[in-house]
Amino acid sequence: MSKLNRDILYLVFEEFQDDTKALYSSLLVNKTWCEIIVLILWKNPWKYLTNKNENLLFNVIISHLSDESKNNLINHNIELFPIFSQKPLFNYISFCKHLNLSSIDKVINTIKYYYTESSISIIKNEIYNLFINESTKFTYLYIPQYFDYQIHLIPGAKHCFSEIIFLSCNIGVNDNVLIGLAGICQSIKELELFVERKNSKNIYGITKLIDASKKLIDVRLLTVNTGFDIIPINLYYVEESLKPFHIILENSLMKHAHTIQYFMITSPPATRILSSLVNLKRLELRIDNHNVKLDFLENVSLSSLRILKSNIFQIKFLRNLILNTDRSLTKISIDNKLHNEIDNKNIIKAIYQNCPNLIYLKLMFRNENILELEQLLINCQYLIGLYFLIINIFNWDKLFEILNISSPTSLFKFKFNIISHESINLESLILFINNWKGRHPMLLQLDPYGCTDLFDLIEEYKSEGIIKKFNYLHRDFEDFECYHYPWNCLENLSLPFLQTLKTRVIPVEILAIYQKFPKLTYLKLILIISENITEFENILIRCQYLDELFISVDNLFNPRELFEIF
Repeated sequence: MSKLNRDILYLVFEEFQDDTKALYSSLLVNKTWCEIIVLILWKNPWKYLTNKNENLLFNVIISHLSDESKNNLINHNIELFPIFSQKPLFNYISFCKHLNLSSIDKVINTIKYYYTESSISIIKNEIYNLFINESTKFTYLYIPQYFDYQIHLIPGAKHCFSEIIFLSCNIGVNDNVLIGLAGICQSIKELELFVERKNSKNIYGITKLIDASKKLIDVRLLTVNTGFDIIPINLYYVEESLKPFHIILENSLMKHAHTIQYFMITSPPATRILSSLVNLKRLELRIDNHNVKLDFLENVSLSSLRILKSNIFQIKFLRNLILNTDRSLTKISIDNKLHNEIDNKNIIKAIYQNCPNLIYLKLMFRNENILELEQLLINCQYLIGLYFLIINIFNWDKLFEILNISSPTSLFKFKFNIISHESINLESLILFINNWKGRHPMLLQLDPYGCTDLFDLIEEYKSEGIIKKFNYLHRDFEDFECYHYPWNCLENLSLPFLQTLKTRVIPVEILAIYQKFPKLTYLKLILIISENITEFENILIRCQYLDELFISVDNLFNPRELFEIF
């Protein structure tokens, strides 16, 4: 019974793995709770890493060093006694399932100003050996940009990496490292690969690793630009001179065509790799360049596709893709907001004519095509969530009338993102909510523009069972989004990279960017409501390298609070 209780508690606490406040507050309840929560926290300790706790984590890691390692450090005149004098309560390292070498390097860098470069190298060796040995076994491995440490030669590496299922790395990683891992990591199912335009010719090691994998299921090819002013970028398509090397890479991936079920790209492929993915269930196209050729999508037939997420400009190619999915799509998220009336109508028609099993849709609806929404609601009877992107003047009365009359019984999640300066017609919205009474309580999320009077009524609607949950836009509801791709495309890059990062536009939902990029020099953001002021203050406190800051505020924001912080 005790074992059963522990297993149940573990499952319960695992649901709170992203709520550190809840986990920390439960650590001291009793010994059993403490042991279970420590297991969860140390499964992937790097996800909780911040500038504030880097040094603390380094101290905990160092405290695990063996006497032999300590003596080795002493013999090299490296004094760390005050740090590792006391043994930890748990063997935290043994709980780790995620080995993030980028985060380890970042933690080690907290002491780089106190030791010589050669001493730091020795400390790094000891820490790598602490994590990689016969007593540890990881399932997730993150390798940073230009990494050249021969980790596969560390004693115990074969045991340690034999069950790796997820690998995130950069093409710039040393070939010898990748080739060495290819002989060990043959169970990789998920591959996140950062493809540099500058170093795209160096792909021998990664192709060996891909070839060695027995069952690739999830592949993400993220194109990044390199240089002094380094930013994440999706704008570049494969240059002619680099095509032969991308062809080799994609041909290597096509050997896994029958097993790959999730594929994400940020630049057009050099081959017809999409057509080869016969069992693909999830496709993400994050290609921002408006001028890039998208003919690779022509005549692509993906009969097993379930989820489509895209931001591509030429939406007509998505229409063709939807028409060729054999009515299998259940979730569609299209972020493009610039397509014209005709393309908008065609994409809506393609969806309701070919996606009868649709449960989630994010799409721009133009006012001219509002009647097409009615057909979509009638034909897609399994819809659960609708995310409206609204641009320009809109007939709110007609929209909410259609939603009240034609919504299937399954539909109860609504988001309204207004791109223009127009606000939702409050009277129409309130009438829509009142008419929803007796149906499944809705989850409602919208821009606050023009809706301040509604906020006073929300609690009343909740008590009446009309609204289950209400929030401002940019704050995700659990299980509402089709797929929220985390801002992890930079997590695996080295510290020198982050020192030169310039972020162009930061939406409200990622104001916590200070946790990832403390060395920002340029930041542009939009503050929508005053409760974001705390997050903004954290940015000023944490990002000490900022020299350019552009802020836009809306009419609901109290400027006095902003000036007081400055």
